[in-house]
Amino acid sequence: MNDRQRFIYVVLLWTSVFLAGCKEISQTKEANMEPSITKTDFGKTKDGQNVDLYTLTNINGLVVKITNYGGIVTELWTPDRNGKLDDIVLGFDNLKDYEEKSPYFGCIVGRYGNRIAKGKFTLDGKEYTLAVNNGENHLHGGLKGFDKVVWDAESIQSAESVGLKLHYLSKDMEEGYPGNLDVTVTYTLTNKDELQIAYEASTDKPTICNLTNHNYYNLAGQGVRDNYENQLMINADYFTPVDEGLIPTGELRSVKDTPMDFTRPTAIGARIDSDDTQLKYGGGYDHNWVLNKKAGEMGLAAKVYDPETGRVMEIHTTEPGVQFYSGNFLDGTLVGKEGKVYKHRYAFCLETQHYPDSPNKPDFPSTVLRPGQIYKTTTVHKFSTK
Repeated sequence: MNDRQRFIYVVLLWTSVFLAGCKEISQTKEANMEPSITKTDFGKTKDGQNVDLYTLTNINGLVVKITNYGGIVTELWTPDRNGKLDDIVLGFDNLKDYEEKSPYFGCIVGRYGNRIAKGKFTLDGKEYTLAVNNGENHLHGGLKGFDKVVWDAESIQSAESVGLKLHYLSKDMEEGYPGNLDVTVTYTLTNKDELQIAYEASTDKPTICNLTNHNYYNLAGQGVRDNYENQLMINADYFTPVDEGLIPTGELRSVKDTPMDFTRPTAIGARIDSDDTQLKYGGGYDHNWVLNKKAGEMGLAAKVYDPETGRVMEIHTTEPGVQFYSGNFLDGTLVGKEGKVYKHRYAFCLETQHYPDSPNKPDFPSTVLRPGQIYKTTTVHKFSTK
C-alpha cells in the first residue's frame, strides 16, 4: 500500500467512525425525545370563568394549540415540503374575539352538528323545539352550543402521543335537547403526525347527538390566499342535495357528471362558480357527501393537497358523511391571528358527521341516542407532504 492509498484508507476510516458517532447521537437524541403538553392562561369569559390554552407538540415538531373554551383548535403548525412550519387553521389571538365574532372557528360542535329543519324534531312521539339561529333553521347546537362553553380538561401523555381530554355535562333541555348528555372529546397528537379526535357520549333520556370539529383549514397558511388550487378528493359517489335553506331533501344523488364529483383529485376552484342550482343554494360548496363505507367502520373520507406548499391532509373517520364547506361566507370583515384578513373562500372545512336534519329524515342513518347506549365516533387527520 503506497502513501496515497494509506491516506485514502485513513480518511475513509475516520469518516465511517464520524458518521457512526453522528448516527448514535441522533438515535440517542430521538430516543430521549417525547411529545409534550403545556398549559397557559387564555383569559376569562364574559361571565368570569377561567380559560386555559394547551400546547401539544410531537417529536417531529408539529404543534396543536387547543383551548378548553369550546374545545377550539386555535393553532395547527405543520411543515411544507421544505420543512417550513405554518399555522394552517383560521382563528383569533384572544378569547374575546372567539366569544364575540367566531363563525365556529376550530370548535367542537354539538349537541347537533349542522342543520335541523325549522328547529324541530319528534322523538318517541314527542316534539322538541330548538333555537332557530340560521334563517328558519337550527344550526350547530343553537344559541349556546358546545362551542361556547368551558370544558373540564385533562392532559394525557405517552411516549407515542400527547393529548387533551375534554369533558362537559350538557344538562337536560339545554338548548331544547332532552336528557343529561355526558360528553368526552379527546384530541390526540401522535408521533405519526396525526391529529385524532375521539368523541364519546351517554344520556339518561332518549335524545339526539351528532358531534364534530369545525376547523377552517388553509394549507398555504392561515390568511395567505384562497383555496381554489387545493386538490380535493372526497371518497363519495353520492351527496345529499339541499333546498334553498340548505336542508337536505332526503335524496341521495349521484355526483357523476356534476360539480359535486370529487372522486378524483380536483381543484376546489375548478367548478365552484358553475351554473348549478346546488352551488347557488350554498354560495359554493356547503353540502354533505355520503361516504363510500359503512357507518361505524374507520375509512377514508377525504384527501387535500396544496400544490404550492406540498402539504397533504388525509382524513379517515367512522362517520357516514362529511360536510365540505368552501368558506363562502368569509367576506374580509374578520381579522384573525397576526392581523390576517380572512377574505372570501380563504379556508375550507371538512366536518365528519351524520347527515344534516337526520332526526327528520327516517331514511338517513339515525342520530338517536338512548340510555344504556354509548355514542362513539373517531376522526383522524394525517398530515404529510409531497
